[in-house]
Amino acid sequence: MSLRNDQIERYSRQIILNDIGGKGQERLLSAKVLIVGAGGLGSPSALYLAAAGIGTIGIVDSDNVELNNLQRQILHSTGSVGKPKAESAKETINKLNPDVNVVPHKLRLTSENILNIVRDYDIVIDGSDNFPTRYLVNDACVISKKPLSHGGIFRYDGQAMTIIPGESACYRCLFPEPPPPGLVPSCQEAGILGAVAGIIGIIQANEVLKYILKNGELLKSKLLIFNALESRFRLVRVPKNDNCAVCGKNPTVTKLIDYQEFCSLKKIDCSIK
Repeated sequence: MSLRNDQIERYSRQIILNDIGGKGQERLLSAKVLIVGAGGLGSPSALYLAAAGIGTIGIVDSDNVELNNLQRQILHSTGSVGKPKAESAKETINKLNPDVNVVPHKLRLTSENILNIVRDYDIVIDGSDNFPTRYLVNDACVISKKPLSHGGIFRYDGQAMTIIPGESACYRCLFPEPPPPGLVPSCQEAGILGAVAGIIGIIQANEVLKYILKNGELLKSKLLIFNALESRFRLVRVPKNDNCAVCGKNPTVTKLIDYQEFCSLKKIDCSIK
């Protein structure tokens, strides 16, 4: 493909970078990225990927916008309250960059539908906020060999890691099993500083851009931890676990399961926010 004059102008500050150029910009325009959750993490990720010129962005979210979302979920505005998040995200992204093909998936991810959704994308961003979805997305990406950017936020802390199936540790290598119900409060119960979501979401977007452009060093088998109160980052190595249930030498998870039961969260709302 060749860049149009308006695209050369729009992306000029990227194109002049030696490691990107016109060919790199063309790769971005041809890329397809799936974002799970149009919330605190998915919002900044989506906006920066759209601004960078990612050609297709899929947005998975079954929820509607609520007023309490607006403190951190910058894809949405006061006028979006009550609208489906996936549709609100599409409107905001296309106002920023009408060239982006935004595909809204207004549904809840399940073991029955996730593989059919992720197969159409080059890389996945997990912006969910609950353990059933995180394990489901991780296992689906490992099984389908799709790269995954994991992000997590809690109060004043955040973390990010990039998972390349077959090469790096996966989410289960880091957390083989979820914590017991009630041990870790949700963001709704414990709170979250909105800027933390922005920082981690942008790091996830940066990982995706590096992967597509084949530039830089990914957070493979490394967990980046951020604390907002101390303005401090730490990098922790996460070795690939040969005994991992999904990516180990003899995996026991070869098909997707009922993750609500696995996480013992049957009575808790496990929606993506």
